[in-house]
Amino acid sequence: MKKIIFLLFVTILTACTSTETKKETSNAAVFIGETIIAAAVDSVKSLQPAADPALLEKGVKHAASLWRAEDGTPPEFADFVKTNYVSDPAKRKVVFNKISGYFESLNGNFNEITLDLKKVLDENIGDVDDIDQMFGNYSVGSHVSDDFYSNKIAFCIALNFPYFTLAEKEKLGPGWSREDWAMARLGDYFVSRVPANLDQAVTTAIGNAEMYIAEYNICMGHLRTDDGRQLFPENMVLLSHWNLRDELKADYADKEKGAEKQDMIYNVMLHIINQDIPKAVINSKDYEWAPYLNKVTKGGLVVEAPAEGDARYGHIVSIFNAMKAIDAYNPEMNTAILRKFSREMEIAQDEVEALFDSYLSSPQLAKVGALIKEKLGRDLKPYDIWFDGFKSRSSIPEDLLTSKTSKLYPNPEAFHAGMPAMLRTLGWTPERAKYLADKIVVDPARGSGHAWGASMKGAVSHLRTRIQETGMDYKGYNIAVHEFGHNVEQTISLYDVDNYMMSGVPNTAITEAMAFVFQSRDLMLLGMKEQNPDKHKLETLDAAWSLMEIMGVGMVDMKTWKWLYENPGATPAQLKESVINIAKEIWNKYFAPVIGVKDSPILAIYSHMVDSPLYLANYSYGHIVQFQLEEFLKGKDFPKEIDRIYSQGHLTPQQWMIGAVGSKISTQPLLNALDEALK
Repeated sequence: MKKIIFLLFVTILTACTSTETKKETSNAAVFIGETIIAAAVDSVKSLQPAADPALLEKGVKHAASLWRAEDGTPPEFADFVKTNYVSDPAKRKVVFNKISGYFESLNGNFNEITLDLKKVLDENIGDVDDIDQMFGNYSVGSHVSDDFYSNKIAFCIALNFPYFTLAEKEKLGPGWSREDWAMARLGDYFVSRVPANLDQAVTTAIGNAEMYIAEYNICMGHLRTDDGRQLFPENMVLLSHWNLRDELKADYADKEKGAEKQDMIYNVMLHIINQDIPKAVINSKDYEWAPYLNKVTKGGLVVEAPAEGDARYGHIVSIFNAMKAIDAYNPEMNTAILRKFSREMEIAQDEVEALFDSYLSSPQLAKVGALIKEKLGRDLKPYDIWFDGFKSRSSIPEDLLTSKTSKLYPNPEAFHAGMPAMLRTLGWTPERAKYLADKIVVDPARGSGHAWGASMKGAVSHLRTRIQETGMDYKGYNIAVHEFGHNVEQTISLYDVDNYMMSGVPNTAITEAMAFVFQSRDLMLLGMKEQNPDKHKLETLDAAWSLMEIMGVGMVDMKTWKWLYENPGATPAQLKESVINIAKEIWNKYFAPVIGVKDSPILAIYSHMVDSPLYLANYSYGHIVQFQLEEFLKGKDFPKEIDRIYSQGHLTPQQWMIGAVGSKISTQPLLNALDEALK
């Protein structure tokens, strides 16, 4: 997963629906009235008759929407506009380039400080003390936005480089130059005014949730069947949900005990969702736990072990409350849902949900389910949403793969040393491979791993990966290759983009696509060739099935947040009940007809729901974009196209996709390929 880093000067986005809050927001937004705005526009026109009238009016209105009583009187606002508006295109460009340089320094250095403050939380380098969490949850840039309004830098930028809505970007963007785009992206920096203490509260709530998830390990060697048998290796420790899911996938290759192990993992997941898992067995090797009976023993004696309670859902409620508190400060996007999709993802939430509904209702999915049932020789079970039998590696015992990865990568340093060779295998020249690899470092992860990009040239991206004492197992390697893809994207989209304000990608779905492209080549990077003549058909079937699964959890995530806004005073216990019901409803509507089993809550297991609010939809779009990229890349120069595509920078997703492959984001290419594969 890509580490979620918000621009340090863009307030984290969220919302509220009460009439009282909307009234408060409306009053705040009209402190500078239309009469003053018109007078300010006229005064600039008289002094600078060459000023672009549309851009001038847009800038004055945007600056006015942010101006408050503490910033000065209405006449003082008019004077500020007259003094600070820059109409000359050449001068405006000079000012823009200066601001870009200042922001690169601020963003980049604050990012480095944040990395240092969170180092103990993110990396497996020792015990985490309370003081580590206090520093790690500190938002170093939370007061900068307030400062920039106080010293009027924010107003100067809002006035001269106003914000363009998503609709405006989609309409005007195709005709913009790269410089126009970069200036529009600068306009994204100051859209709303959120007090620093509220930004900090969001950072703290998310930081606490991240720490909770990073230490949510299940000691698999201490699980027991009802008759006391041990199914998993003594020292196997799996993080929820990622490693539990990946072990379940790997067990399809175990013809002897695979099904029994999968049933046990599924049962563990249900206990986590229902929060009746004994707290004592989480991240602990002190007890044995029989998940079917939900019985805990120590030294052969049954011990009392209270359930975890509702901690999982408590973190979601805390994040919601923190994000909801800043809703009133975002008049145009007054819910976290709006800000996450229309502003951050730049794809409207209703558009996302409609796409998911359309795909999940596709009749082809039932045919894929029937094919899986035939391959397995049994009725499908809920956890078969993670069926892994379409991949070439599914027939390879994981022990064999782990023996190879643990030998190649006994520690983070070895993985880093192997990066240039992996890039050369993918087609990059030795010089280019070294250039990219030199801008990435590898750290030991406390959690499952993530990629944290640099925010200024001269800095490096961080790949955090979990490596056991015995070396990198295959699960860890597969995740590390995924994160490696993120890091390569982060490097290209920072160092090879023509303007700092255009650095990055449209949204996290686009970088997830790059990570999936790398991850799908993990065997290739191990020097293992795939000889199956049906490789393309199998890849299509796998892509279609994987997309179904991840769209399902994305649907649960979106509907959960809708429910929270409808029930803003919900307790963790009430949220738990609702999430389970929502998961079952989504399951029964889309998955039960395919799987043949009703009322499973398994779609609620994803840890992202706890520590990465409304992130999951990005994975679905990442899969869709990946498939379109893979289809486009066939027969082409892989590294050359990847360099070209990801150096486009921060366009809107649809315009980025048109530039990348010549068409918008769509599931239709996958469904067309699926029809062919099913023949």
